Amino acid sequence: MRFGCSVLAVIAATGLAAEPALAQKADSAKTDTATKKKAVSTPTSILPTTQATPAVPSSASTKPVSRPAVQPVIQPSAVPTAIPTVSYPVVQDTLLAEPVMSWSVADAKALLSTVGYIGKEGLVPADYQPAALKAAIAKGEGDDLDALASRVFGWLIEDLRDGRTPMKSRVQWFAVDPDQDLMPTAQIMAQALSEHDVAGVVDKLAPTNPDYAALKADLNATPMANKARRALIQANMDRWRWLARDLGDVYLMTNIPEFQLRLVVRNKIIRSYKTVVGKPGRTATPQLAETVSAVVFNPTWTVPQSIVKGEGLGAKVLNNPTWARNAGYKATKNGDGTITVVQQPGANNSLGLMKIDMPNPHAIYLHDTPSKQYFNSDVRAFSHGCIRTERAVELGMTMAILGAKKSATEAAEISRSGTYTKVEMTRTFPVYLTYFTYARSIDGQLKPFNDLYERDKPVLDSFLAPRQIKTTQRASEEEIIKLDNPL
Repeated sequence: MRFGCSVLAVIAATGLAAEPALAQKADSAKTDTATKKKAVSTPTSILPTTQATPAVPSSASTKPVSRPAVQPVIQPSAVPTAIPTVSYPVVQDTLLAEPVMSWSVADAKALLSTVGYIGKEGLVPADYQPAALKAAIAKGEGDDLDALASRVFGWLIEDLRDGRTPMKSRVQWFAVDPDQDLMPTAQIMAQALSEHDVAGVVDKLAPTNPDYAALKADLNATPMANKARRALIQANMDRWRWLARDLGDVYLMTNIPEFQLRLVVRNKIIRSYKTVVGKPGRTATPQLAETVSAVVFNPTWTVPQSIVKGEGLGAKVLNNPTWARNAGYKATKNGDGTITVVQQPGANNSLGLMKIDMPNPHAIYLHDTPSKQYFNSDVRAFSHGCIRTERAVELGMTMAILGAKKSATEAAEISRSGTYTKVEMTRTFPVYLTYFTYARSIDGQLKPFNDLYERDKPVLDSFLAPRQIKTTQRASEEEIIKLDNPL
């Protein structure tokens, strides 16, 4: 059986074969990329290890204040199994406003102590006005303490949950983080005050991925005098906060500067694959958090007009039928005079023998390639934005088994059929296209990676500047470049 042994080994390594309820869990909420923002759930308890959040008690009552308008918290109907796919919202310049609640002196002192240690999380203690908070505590309980402590704690929640870096410094970052919907600031604050456990609640806001914990440990082991290394670690810790706090049980993740794709099950890398990513400049691969909708075996490729017309492929296919047949191209002349060219399935198809559909406005996807030689290069930035994947058929078969309940025999037969076949996913299968320049490599070692797209400087500069007030913006305002060209 082609690829059979390696695929079965991957499935066995996941441990999911012994848990059919997990391996076959259907995704009841299908991705809807046409909506402005997919509804996500607000659990009764914000953090998994805490008790359900009670109604806000009188000691933590919300006080009416004159504040800028805020987007309403989304109240959804069901808890998602993983990060929801979110289409990119219309950017608004509305500032986020923190709720004002009643603070006891004891809770405010706990907040001040937490601020003092927040540097261990890669944040900047001075951002949270420790001197002003200390003075307010000295004056005692009242409106001044309530307003200042609420604002400081709100900022702390926002930075730990969503990241400190302002959106304008997150170059080509289109991965929408759902955490502020899942863990609203008001609910977190109410929980901390009702339980009188500011530090405990704060401890549970950090990303759950062990790679974040590894960066945190490395930051705290790095001497203060090594400012450049500490700054790089700090910037990459923040990048983890730009993603969902919990990435899910099973997902794909690629770190663009590392040129590697991971299949991860319960925070363990089950398989890794070399990748070829977008060339720097206009064809650079954007950062996305999407959901796999299907695995396509023996895909066709509809050639973009930039090649059909711009490079004369359409005319060449029509005028050279023998060449076109050998290359696998079929052309249709449309009523308006344009030409549509589709490359048929086969080993020479530009998408290779497998494509992973992950609907997004950028037309980015993962796929096989007939040009295997590029995987031998150390720096693999040759594509027009899409991600070419080593051993792609093996990956596709594994996903068909894990994500669509296909048997190994079925997956193998589909892959070698030579016929276009789309295998729809029946479970939520997230895929993350990330950008870390200091991270754990696929061998588990922390190391720096080349800043391929020069995206570090804006993040590093933002940490040297005063903290900016957050807005409702959830993704980069930059142009969405749709190239859809695997060549």
